[in-house]
Amino acid sequence: MVSIHRRRLLLAAGAAPALSLVHAPAWAQAYPAKPLRLVVPQAAGGGSDTIARYVAERLSSALGQQIVVDNKPGAAGMLGAEIVKNAPADGYTLLLGAIDTITAPLVSRRRPFDGVTDFSPITQLTASHNVLVVGPSFSGKTLADLVAQARANPGRIDYASSGVGSMQHLAGEMLARMSGIQLNHVPYKGGPPAFTDLVGGRIPAMISGMQGAIPQIKAEKVRALAVTGRRRSPALPDVPTVNEALGLRDYEALNWQSLLFPAGTPKAVVDRVANEVVKILSQPEVRERLLQMGYEPIGNRPEQFAASAAEDQKRWSAIIQAAAIASD
Repeated sequence: MVSIHRRRLLLAAGAAPALSLVHAPAWAQAYPAKPLRLVVPQAAGGGSDTIARYVAERLSSALGQQIVVDNKPGAAGMLGAEIVKNAPADGYTLLLGAIDTITAPLVSRRRPFDGVTDFSPITQLTASHNVLVVGPSFSGKTLADLVAQARANPGRIDYASSGVGSMQHLAGEMLARMSGIQLNHVPYKGGPPAFTDLVGGRIPAMISGMQGAIPQIKAEKVRALAVTGRRRSPALPDVPTVNEALGLRDYEALNWQSLLFPAGTPKAVVDRVANEVVKILSQPEVRERLLQMGYEPIGNRPEQFAASAAEDQKRWSAIIQAAAIASD
């Protein structure tokens, strides 16, 4: 997976002036001629939904057309993704994609789509760390302490995640495999019930998305042991990376959000939307707002995003197969 630092370089490379549509068909030059639909495969009010609405408002102004946000949660994000996959490839239906758009089909026994080949990539919007946190029932102080306890008690150290095959689950599997330990994964139906048990001392550890964890950390209800990126998170600058804590140089497990069209959407349309979004993400006030929310802006080009997505699919497919992770 491309590191956040590398993604910054891609942003610099991708923030070029808008591509000319001089040679595009006449209909593409007139695009968009009607409102767009942005399918968000998560419930309203969450972090992904917040990003979708924040970007959609600004993209609507840039394109001169309304963007209607349509929340379609379910099946680990696959319900909404399937809707977009099957929509006409005319540039009027977008998906708020995520790393789960790639990993969820790999975990699912029915594999309803391919998160890479069934969509036309526009751009990655943001990236964010996961964070490994512990509650009051954990006696150690550091991630090295947790690894030592797990090594002494194989398969008896529990950690929570927001569900089977979630990026938090996969981050735990990668940690276990790279550090040579066995952890016991306890899936929950979302982050809030997992935090309830973590704070209540019923489970010792959890891997969470940054947005759910930050309020709990700041309230000192849980302690952060490490973040899952290659570099420290601006939102938690005092928390070490897994590499700093354990010396695992290749460890990285990031969340990201993106915009996708159905596969086959004309390149001129993809480029038009990508150009506008890249410009939006380069605005200082937008970047500052996203960083405050715990997200790091990316804004890469469609071809850069495509390469990164293919790399992610290959990397996480290997972890999923090795750990025999599957869900209905």
